[in-house]
Amino acid sequence: MTATLTLIRPDDWHVHLRDGEGLRAVVADTARQFARAIVMPNLKPPVTSVAQAAAYRERILSALPAGSSFTPLMTLYLTEATTPGEIELASRSGWIHAVKYYPAGATTHSEAGARDLSHCREALGAMEALGVPLLIHGEVTDPDVDIFDRERVFIERHLIPLVQRYPRLKVVLEHITTASAVKFVLTAEDNVAATVTPHHLLYNRNALFQGGVRPHYYCLPVLKREEHRQALVRAVTSGNPKFFLGTDSAPHARSTKESACGCAGIYSAHAAIELYAEVFESAGALDRLEGFASHFGADFYGLPRNTARITLQRESWTVPAEHPFGQDTLVPLRAGEAVAWKLQAPI
Repeated sequence: MTATLTLIRPDDWHVHLRDGEGLRAVVADTARQFARAIVMPNLKPPVTSVAQAAAYRERILSALPAGSSFTPLMTLYLTEATTPGEIELASRSGWIHAVKYYPAGATTHSEAGARDLSHCREALGAMEALGVPLLIHGEVTDPDVDIFDRERVFIERHLIPLVQRYPRLKVVLEHITTASAVKFVLTAEDNVAATVTPHHLLYNRNALFQGGVRPHYYCLPVLKREEHRQALVRAVTSGNPKFFLGTDSAPHARSTKESACGCAGIYSAHAAIELYAEVFESAGALDRLEGFASHFGADFYGLPRNTARITLQRESWTVPAEHPFGQDTLVPLRAGEAVAWKLQAPI
């Protein structure tokens, strides 16, 4: 049985860092584990311009612990008002690496998202021409579609036509949750990839209801049936470079999760790489974790692989019941429970 595991330092290709006090409370967890991270732009107001992204980037850098080498990789929020000129500015910046599409109303702070992608054709055309990736929250918001089917229906209605219209557009279907998404990515061209979270790999939808409603397991897209979880595990442990690490770590104050209309989002940045290691070990594929965590995302984005390394020790530890989060607290994934691996090497 492996006692230690050394990896090239991984990157997180999908994370929410929030802003203000929330940012200062959580950014150290991501920076401790990851060399770089694609930072989501769904603030209030959303990050829709290069100028706003530059200001947000400076706030992230200012909030980092002293001596941190972490690099935030910034994104823009796609709206129906996004212009080809703004896409060109982003492409030339050197530090904006993608544009995020939220279907309006699909998840937290998605109200400004595009209601119809056909209204974004000029921006999408510019992204295709300039090689700027489109990151997609792949769910329909049609109230007549069952919440457990929203990813599959989005692929059928919107994503397949999108990649046909823009065949050279780099696309990342984020936080995939279904066998349908795995199949779509596997059969698409090499400019289409996906990120997968630790919580969708570890849990199925039963986790939402064990012993009652469990608000800290509520996320969007929601956890799915066990057959879908198994399909995700097979995909990430296969060694296929189309699938790479993206935590979708999304901190929310405890009071906003434990409420009559609780926020969607799971916080995993405190133990992300350790939780992924559990997944890969259970599948007998620890030797493939480094590709998923440290190689494939960088390759897809056209960035150099990291050279620093981290070491995981087989050591059980208990996740704290809560973390400070501004004037409130947040409840992390696996709160009060054990994790089998522990990050050891200083970064």
